[in-house]
Amino acid sequence: MVPDVFIEVSLVIFIAFFISLVMRMLKQPLIIGYILTGILVSPYFLNIVRFEESISTLGHYGVTILLFMVGISLNPGYFKEIGKISLITGLGQILFTFSIGFLISVFLGYSLIESMYISIALTFSSTIIIMKLISDKGDIDKLYGKISIGFLIVQDIVAMAILVLISAFNVQSGAGEILVLIISKIVLILTAIYIFTKYALSSFISYASKNQEFLFLFSLMWCFTLASVFHLLGFSSEIGALIAGIVLAIFPERYEIASKVRPLRDFFLILFFVVLGVQMTFETSGNFIIPAIILSIFVLFGNPVIVMVLMGAFGYTKKTGFLAGLTVAQISEFSLIIASLGLRNGHISQEIVSMITLIGIMTIAGSSYFITYSERIYTLLSNYLSIFEKKTKISEKDFKNKNTGEIILFGADRTGKNILNVIENSKERFLIIDYNPKIIKDLSKRGYNSIYGDASNLELLNELNFKESKMLISTISDIETDILLIKTILKSNKNAIIIVIAHKIEDAIKLYEEGASYVIMPHFLGSIHASLMIQKYGLNIEEFLKEKSNHMESLKKSQELFRHTK
Repeated sequence: MVPDVFIEVSLVIFIAFFISLVMRMLKQPLIIGYILTGILVSPYFLNIVRFEESISTLGHYGVTILLFMVGISLNPGYFKEIGKISLITGLGQILFTFSIGFLISVFLGYSLIESMYISIALTFSSTIIIMKLISDKGDIDKLYGKISIGFLIVQDIVAMAILVLISAFNVQSGAGEILVLIISKIVLILTAIYIFTKYALSSFISYASKNQEFLFLFSLMWCFTLASVFHLLGFSSEIGALIAGIVLAIFPERYEIASKVRPLRDFFLILFFVVLGVQMTFETSGNFIIPAIILSIFVLFGNPVIVMVLMGAFGYTKKTGFLAGLTVAQISEFSLIIASLGLRNGHISQEIVSMITLIGIMTIAGSSYFITYSERIYTLLSNYLSIFEKKTKISEKDFKNKNTGEIILFGADRTGKNILNVIENSKERFLIIDYNPKIIKDLSKRGYNSIYGDASNLELLNELNFKESKMLISTISDIETDILLIKTILKSNKNAIIIVIAHKIEDAIKLYEEGASYVIMPHFLGSIHASLMIQKYGLNIEEFLKEKSNHMESLKKSQELFRHTK
């Protein structure tokens, strides 16, 4: 017999689909559709949700996986590229928004602890929404896109610290005793994680990555194990999931893990935001609608201004500062999670959570239009933005993208090794992508720019910058994957040379029709080469023995390279 909660969740998903369809037509993030779905199915309207606790529990899984994914994106190496500007801009915006937001909240009549929560909620911007919107515009690799992602990372790190404090502190407890206990627990668990990561985790991941289904299972196990451990130690499970992701961010398998976990996150996260909508209160809505509007206006216009001021002071152009500033004109999923934790801990009321949720809806909607039409808005305001710009300007050329190369090689094994031997002697920058973690580790040790990932993973392909690529070479003998690669790179770069491999004549013709520049057919090339030797050398055995000697030497080099990656 199908349980009632199953029917209820199915109905909620059904309604969420149609409301999200409207959001898509309006070019709004789907998160708004999810929250509106919750409001629609709440007791105030359709009164569909009767198993709120069960759905809330499922939504909690979504938050856990969300923070796990955020952790995976916090690769420490990213700061080597975007430098101190992300740190200064991120911290500067946090301090400005928190301070002014706190004063506004107190002025509006909220208590000190309510004002603290409100100002914290206003502080953080949505990593997911910004990444999605910038990615859709193809601006991730632009200077403002890199800096925006950089200060989002700073915000996420600060949010992580705040989550630790909120989950551990209780308003009735002594602050000094709690602080000592928190530090002791953190030192204990981080030491245990460090030891496990250093001596065991790498082996686990290397073994798990040999099978994608097992890698997916391992990732979930790691995420929920650390989340449960943190919960048992008195912290929130969310912070455990975040740290679980941060630990995996140092491994090359992070791209593949993120792509496997993302669909699961998206499903459960829908229910989390639906529950936020369900829990919104409207009996006292007259008390918080005006404050919500005032605080939303502050976030929509105050945050961009402080970012422009900070970036202008460090020599960035007014356009770079303006575009980066628009990306922080909304509050984050973290804001809603922090508000939920505050409600759970008894620090704030449901009315405050409802107000923060309403601010989220308004600012996410407004900033989405800002980011989508940022170029048009900049054209209108350009003459008035010169006050944010110095004479000395930092250009796009000052930053290099590691996820690109003038030559990109998919697959460094077998055929790929021979191609690698040629392109490594060229003066062109090149990037290697392979599905074998051992090959990637060996290439990384030897100083090659390489990424572990599946060429059929569209999420990975979207993170690569094909605009700067002059040649793409795929040694993957899978026609569907090669067609995906051809279509993806031609969207960004119609002039790129695309070389792929096929073993069947019909496959080669299909690849040419899709846009391949040249299709390698190993069997045909081998027979053609042998025919040319016969034509050239006739019956002269000495010439054939010379070819044999050269071929053996080449095979031994490839064999030695193969041993390194075994």
